[in-house]
Amino acid sequence: MNRSVRSVATSLAVGFAVYFAARAVWWTVQPAVPLLMVAAILLYLVVMVATVLLEMPKGPQLPRWWAAVAVVAAALIPFMASGSMPLAYRTAPFATWYIGALGLLAVVCIVRRRIIAGWLVLAALTVSSTVCLGPMVSLELGLVGSMMWTVVAQLLVLFWDRAVRDTEHLADIQQAVSAWHATQLVRQRERRVRVKYALGVAGPVLTRTVAAHGRLTDEERLEARLAEGRLRDELRGASLLNDAVRDAIQQARLRGATVTVFDEGGLDELDEDRRTQIRDELARVLRSAEAGRVIIRAARDPQTAVTVVGRSGSGDSSDEDSVGLWHEIPRESATDAARASSSD
Repeated sequence: MNRSVRSVATSLAVGFAVYFAARAVWWTVQPAVPLLMVAAILLYLVVMVATVLLEMPKGPQLPRWWAAVAVVAAALIPFMASGSMPLAYRTAPFATWYIGALGLLAVVCIVRRRIIAGWLVLAALTVSSTVCLGPMVSLELGLVGSMMWTVVAQLLVLFWDRAVRDTEHLADIQQAVSAWHATQLVRQRERRVRVKYALGVAGPVLTRTVAAHGRLTDEERLEARLAEGRLRDELRGASLLNDAVRDAIQQARLRGATVTVFDEGGLDELDEDRRTQIRDELARVLRSAEAGRVIIRAARDPQTAVTVVGRSGSGDSSDEDSVGLWHEIPRESATDAARASSSD
């Protein structure tokens, strides 16, 4: 779409440039210096076509040096065209072709994102046509139209750039919404998996509890307590769990330890490989833990992803239990930290 619009605009600009050049050579009176008129026409065609067609790798903006060439040409062409004609015929239609032609050049400079150059071309045209023809005559012969073209081109460029910025902003919003929607879908899928797992763990125990009217054997009570712990783990810290961590927590509870899991976003913004490493390290720590109470906490900390604390007390407020285990798992692996320090 952008390519087709640009090709149409290019065709129109070149077509109008050829029209003004053809109008200039349609002499009804022989110029006093024909070669000077021909030189003015050729100079205009070269500058105009190059201004329209000159490509830049970084976008539509015209090179600064060529914009300066266009301004210089706009200052010379009116004097060359008027100087080639006898004084009595300088207001003839074919002799004032440069007024519309240079107005078109100013429009093209503005469209090519050289705003200052476009207005300088118009200023050069205004000054030179006023000197050659007089202020009122130049206004009557098309200078007003060239000014209006330039103003309209400036407004269109401003509106176009604003529309492009708004479109890019809307595209960014749409991408953000799509990313948020995808995240929500992933979270919903994770919640469904957690609920399915929780029901698979707690469902049979609940069924037997209801069927037995709450009268459970010691083995069934232990199984119910373990199922309750697994359910809490899935709800409170699912991002910390994998099969190895679940099995390590299960073994700790079977030997009588109390294990509490808190996920407060410590693994957020980490890639999946690092999360897998953290979970594997957490499983190793839990297998070797001998404390009566184990607290696993994944807090939002810039250095530490997971903290494992083991206490020897029973958990009552009156206990002065001692810390028998303290293990911190950093957010970055040792390899990444070493690489970052070496790059510094």
